[in-house]
Amino acid sequence: MSDALFVVLRKIALSLGERVLEKIGTEVVEAAPILSDFEHSMKQIEGELSILQAFIVQFSAQKIGDKAFGAWLDQVRDVSHEVEDIIDEYAYLTAQAVETSSFFKRKFRQVKNFAAWQRLPIQINQVEARIQRLAEMRNRYGISVGELDRGEKLQSANQLCMPDSAYLTDDSEIVGNVYEIGRLQQWLLEEKQDRTLMAIFGMGGLGKTTIASSVYKNQQIRRTFHCYIWVTVSQTYQVEELLKEIINQLIDQRVSMASGFMTMSRMRLVDVIQGTLQNKKYFIVLDDVWDKDAWSFLNYALARNNCGSKVLITTRRKDVSSLAVDNYIIVLKTLGHAESWELFCKKVFRASKDNECPENLRSWAEKIVAKCQGLPLAIVTIGSTLSYHEFEEQEWAFFYNQLSWQLANNPELNWISNVLNLSLYDLPSYLRSCFLYCSIFPEDYRIKRKLISKLWIAEGLVEDRGNGTSMEDVAEHYLTELTQRSLLHVTERNVCGRAKTFHMHDLVREVTSIIAKREKFGIVYGDAGITQFAHETRRLSIQRGDLSLTSLASSRLRSFILFDPEVPSSWIYDVLSRFRLLRVLSLRFANIEQVPGIITELCNLRYLDLSHTKVKKIPASIRKLINLQVLDLRFCYVKELPLEITMLTNLRHLHVIVVHDLQQRSLNCFGATKIPGNICHLKNLQALFVSATKDLISQLGSLTLMRSLAIMKVRQSYMAELWNSLTKMPNLRRLLIFACDMDEILNLEMLKPLPNLKFFWLAGKLDGGMLPSIFSKFEKLTQLKLDWSSLKKDPISSFSHMLNLVELRLYGTYGGVQLTFCAGWFPKLNSLEIADMEHLDWIEIENGAMMGLHHLEFVGLGNLKAVPEGIKYIRTLYEMYLTDMPKEFLESVKGCGSHIVQHIPNIHNFESSDSQAVNNFYFMPYLGKKYGPGATKYASTYCDSSST
Repeated sequence: MSDALFVVLRKIALSLGERVLEKIGTEVVEAAPILSDFEHSMKQIEGELSILQAFIVQFSAQKIGDKAFGAWLDQVRDVSHEVEDIIDEYAYLTAQAVETSSFFKRKFRQVKNFAAWQRLPIQINQVEARIQRLAEMRNRYGISVGELDRGEKLQSANQLCMPDSAYLTDDSEIVGNVYEIGRLQQWLLEEKQDRTLMAIFGMGGLGKTTIASSVYKNQQIRRTFHCYIWVTVSQTYQVEELLKEIINQLIDQRVSMASGFMTMSRMRLVDVIQGTLQNKKYFIVLDDVWDKDAWSFLNYALARNNCGSKVLITTRRKDVSSLAVDNYIIVLKTLGHAESWELFCKKVFRASKDNECPENLRSWAEKIVAKCQGLPLAIVTIGSTLSYHEFEEQEWAFFYNQLSWQLANNPELNWISNVLNLSLYDLPSYLRSCFLYCSIFPEDYRIKRKLISKLWIAEGLVEDRGNGTSMEDVAEHYLTELTQRSLLHVTERNVCGRAKTFHMHDLVREVTSIIAKREKFGIVYGDAGITQFAHETRRLSIQRGDLSLTSLASSRLRSFILFDPEVPSSWIYDVLSRFRLLRVLSLRFANIEQVPGIITELCNLRYLDLSHTKVKKIPASIRKLINLQVLDLRFCYVKELPLEITMLTNLRHLHVIVVHDLQQRSLNCFGATKIPGNICHLKNLQALFVSATKDLISQLGSLTLMRSLAIMKVRQSYMAELWNSLTKMPNLRRLLIFACDMDEILNLEMLKPLPNLKFFWLAGKLDGGMLPSIFSKFEKLTQLKLDWSSLKKDPISSFSHMLNLVELRLYGTYGGVQLTFCAGWFPKLNSLEIADMEHLDWIEIENGAMMGLHHLEFVGLGNLKAVPEGIKYIRTLYEMYLTDMPKEFLESVKGCGSHIVQHIPNIHNFESSDSQAVNNFYFMPYLGKKYGPGATKYASTYCDSSST
């Protein structure tokens, strides 16, 4: 067998593993006669794929508006998809044969797969023919794919950059941003000798240019400068053109032309500018700056002459805004509802008295304004368009219901899509597909960091950089980049300040969805006007399953994500049989009671989410999913995994957990699943939640890539070996250890420290009622939870050295009467929970302790009769939760101790016996935030499952 086939086999082995490559390598000779017709073509087509993908990325953002080129590029994209299909089909057929004793011999006896193998060389020939025809078509119609010349670049830049200045108005029409404009004016009028660089930062369409224009035209500001210059930089800037534009504004244009400035070299232009500005106090606006390199050269040209000059940059990129010195940065946000409504009415009803909205249009107007989500560009553009429409309810209803179509097809709204698309076109290739993937989530969805990272990795969109950097780390870096480019916005951070959830502005999502659909990257079923999808679509998101989606036979589908839990199980079983090349399958909250049989035939599957379903058993055939990286079974009814789970050697994340106690006030609040067999082969595992056995503990040391580990039902006899295994996990950041019962005594005294641990939750009685010395070594801990320890001594001083601690939870930890928090302790603590300490009657909080505390919770402290006096010192407190607190304490809160807590905006009191109140007000929102939309609907199921 020639090397050509082995090149392809090695590519496939990246997903199947070297063990599989060795197996098929010994038997592939038997198939040589059949495969020889396409082995050479396979090598060529694999190389062709990389070239096609690079070509698409390089030219997709160019020649905007060239319909012929766009149609031709779509054909190139289709061919690229066909090549991917051939490679994925090969991987699928190969993976199906892995568990048989004879790789090709037995499979070729099956007519179906024999026919599939025979189709591969035919498909390769067809692809090669299509590539040849595309080349001929390009020549026939004169389609240019070369580098854009300077004229085309400037024309393209002008077409794309006009929208940002299209709604520049006089100051009387500006709505909102009063504070921001005031700050800019203050900075510009500052008497400061050194030149000051300032920046306005925010997503496209927020009005950066409008605000910069407002201060630029301000006569009071202008009078303080000798000269003022406005230069639009854009993505396609040329340094020479920027320098010439500056000169034109500094010197009369006729003079500059007569002096030959237009033909000067770059360095000569710099000399002219420096000489002209040498003794002048100047104000220059650099509008729409996309990279720091543009400033690097202009910085050299603009003289630093100690005359008090000012430079103002507008940008969508955080790294560019960071050039501003001493935090001279204005970060723009979207407008609030009142400001959005005012701006909308000013544009639409400008001819009416007081710009009032007619009552018959008010409901539709409010929906349209809500859709704009405070983006001034969208409000102004849509408002201006509607101002020419009839003020009839039916027409406005039609406009709103067709808004997605309008954005894609209405020339009057091109401003919006052009401005927003600029950021997309600026993305490097490794970020573009990742960002398009975000558009398949529902409107206003909070995209969780961990979830989107796993999906990207499963789809092969994340680069494996090696050198000790995990793909999860790389994916998080991608999210940071998208945030810094103002394409995603952080909506929630965890207690450590790390970004936890992200949001895509609704109109950004709309525009991105249009591109994703056009490029057949993915489609959202449930959006207005979508009733079917193209056969070539790669990703499908079901967000509203009224089952009218008739065209579902797509062998090209790679991701199927279900967001609608009302879809019948029969429909799910039916459609899954049509997607043989799936890499991602999410059936979270689906109404299914067993794993559909077809799932274990999806050999290319990397991500399988069956969480929040009624599934009770995982079949042994799960072994066929040899490429599986993520298996999510949280909040199912699965109590034990099959032995075959240990054959899934590519698993990175295995989530199997049930919450028995939502309040987490008992040792058995979580239910962990048992894993039989030897887990030593699961060497890629990074996250595991498991019930301890003696054999499992002995095998954990093989899982050296582990980052998050939770072990339930631990016995003291396991501790030495368990800790020895943990020391072999250099990347371990999160550790949960729960004792098998309340009587089991855990001794950690002689154990080695885990220097990189950030999160530690230890539940169980500690030997001698003493905190082990190992706690003195946890300097990096940010979250500590210590439950049912039965400590005899106040443990707070033992934690005081943990300067990075942001969350501290103590449930049944201490049997004494007083806890003391001294001044200077826990400077970063954000959340403190103290619960179920029956003898505790006094909490001393000195002035200067926990000065950043935000959340405080007291639960079941029956002997604590009065509000701790020291709470009055913690001015950062935002919320205090009180559960099962004694009557005297609650009276103190409202009476004699009210002055202590009067600065806390939110104080909530519950009785745990009133489960409805506790769940609705506290735990339901918690579940929804932690596990996504729909989780709260099944909260009663979680509670009930504990008794089954």
